[in-house]
Amino acid sequence: MISGSLVALVTPMHRDGAVDWDALQRLVEWHVAEGTNAIVAVGTTGESATLNVDEHLAVIKAVIKTAAGRLAVIAGTGANSTSEAIALTRAAAEIGADACLLVTPYYNKPTQEGLFQHYKAIAEAVAIPQILYNVPGRTGVDMQNATVARLAGTPNIVAIKDATGDLERGRELIALVDGRMAVYSGDDATAHELILLGAKGNISVTANVAPGIMARVCAAALKGDAETARALNAPLVALHRDLFIESNPIPVKWALHEMGRIDTGIRLPLTVLSESCREPVRAALRQAGVLS
Repeated sequence: MISGSLVALVTPMHRDGAVDWDALQRLVEWHVAEGTNAIVAVGTTGESATLNVDEHLAVIKAVIKTAAGRLAVIAGTGANSTSEAIALTRAAAEIGADACLLVTPYYNKPTQEGLFQHYKAIAEAVAIPQILYNVPGRTGVDMQNATVARLAGTPNIVAIKDATGDLERGRELIALVDGRMAVYSGDDATAHELILLGAKGNISVTANVAPGIMARVCAAALKGDAETARALNAPLVALHRDLFIESNPIPVKWALHEMGRIDTGIRLPLTVLSESCREPVRAALRQAGVLS
């Protein structure tokens, strides 16, 4: 299973909202060069909510083509319709994704049994390795650890991205699944600590702008080198915080633009980062050493 720093990649866009395919290719090449271990294409950070199905699959295909086997590509294929999630997951498998990331169904607020049946149905329908994704702050639904443990015996459900940021809950989850699936952090601020507790890596927003540093933080934590992991993470603390000063991916896309890597394009209802939020993000980039 993939371990280390897995970037939740933005989808670069021109100012009119069209996907910037050249910038996407450059970002993938940058992550290869910087030591990122895997790319998550068209997750929530990749604006999956506003890409149509053709665009969604085209971005995944473009990332796979550019990566060319040099790092793993995980396709975001979650939906709040089980049949739609199956269709997206099947399509991602057909175009060569290494695994799929499936966010919990949002807005319709299924029960824990509904979540279990949703993921069970997708796993039975498509043989590709699948990663569960629990981010209650975005979806309005919280998949409990006991539900994850029920799913852990399903052969192709291989991992979960836990974006709760709750280290005690994460510790319990790692013990519950006990080697039957990997646990990834989905919270940059606590990721290195969760890895030190036994998680296998971090699906990261911060890695969009500081890929090399995040790769080193994760590598140190995976070795159990707490002192080095914490020292490497220290300059990133403000970045972990301020990349969420407005809704993700608003700040991280603006940060990448400030770094000269992408244009300012973002799709409504999201808008370009507010003027009042720009200096904190700029200062955090400088503190991390990724902007002069």
